[in-house]
Amino acid sequence: MKVSIFDVAKKSGLSVVTVSRVLNNASSVRQKNREKVLQAMKELNYQPNASARSLARGKTGIIGLTLSTLHDSFFDAVVKEINDRLAGHGYFLALSITGNDKEAFHRSLFQEDRVDGVILLSPTDEDEYIMELKRKKIPFIMIDNSKQNASVSSIIVDNFKGGYEATKHLIELGHTRIAHIAGPDPFLSSRERERGFLVAMEEAGLKPYRIERGTFEISSGYDIAMRWIDSGELPSALFASDDYIALGVIDACLNRGIRIPEAMSIVGFDDQKFASEFRPMLTTVRQPADKIGAAGVDLLLEAMSDSSRRKVTIQIEPELIIRESTARII
Repeated sequence: MKVSIFDVAKKSGLSVVTVSRVLNNASSVRQKNREKVLQAMKELNYQPNASARSLARGKTGIIGLTLSTLHDSFFDAVVKEINDRLAGHGYFLALSITGNDKEAFHRSLFQEDRVDGVILLSPTDEDEYIMELKRKKIPFIMIDNSKQNASVSSIIVDNFKGGYEATKHLIELGHTRIAHIAGPDPFLSSRERERGFLVAMEEAGLKPYRIERGTFEISSGYDIAMRWIDSGELPSALFASDDYIALGVIDACLNRGIRIPEAMSIVGFDDQKFASEFRPMLTTVRQPADKIGAAGVDLLLEAMSDSSRRKVTIQIEPELIIRESTARII
């Protein structure tokens, strides 16, 4: 027999009116009661009638999320958390993969009023997105934005702290010839990680052994490391702006018989899935995908319930995860 809203009300011990308000994401419901209803829905496997709810609310019941790639386990984890959280609130998640196609956004379902809200995950050309979403009055928030913008609500990781802690870890291991491979300059995350690196080095009275500008790709780290090896200018330690760069450097070193971490210590950033599966296991700075996704959903739902709400930036703390790719200098 199909589970009804009355079954959810009975299971949660609350009224049908309260359950209905939770299903419609009303802000008047106390958080404790909201959690009771969501838990009852989960235990009963209750599936709200999306079309009926959409008609009643004048809404679609769909949240759009745009990102540039799915070939990233960190982004995958963030998207999964967002999807699971939205499902608990009765929403479906629709993805738009833009890649490097700047026109993809203009062809997406976001342009046709088919979504109730939008999450921009690590957007490029974000000014264009912001202008268009504001013009169409679609509630939205950004995650891992490339610019600091007080007029937009966003979720960012404290990339400065991550870069600082990664570099400090290498310094505390006794390294002085420390290099940094930065990510693309347009990304705020790249600039902040580099700034953290520079401040940690300056506080220790050290000068960067070398700073290279790379891309968030394995080939970028590999090519840069090969140049260092061929010129005899390999540093004793490296802070890479992401795990893909770090993996490329490790690959180049292993191909030339250079042992990690005996000959060089390496720290990455993100804690991609492969970071703990590759050997040596990668020391890296973890971005907590679960906290980022959860905060993003909460922020978007608040924006959808009250468009006049003050715009905020929520900063999430990263965590240094020490594994096998770093060691004290001999």
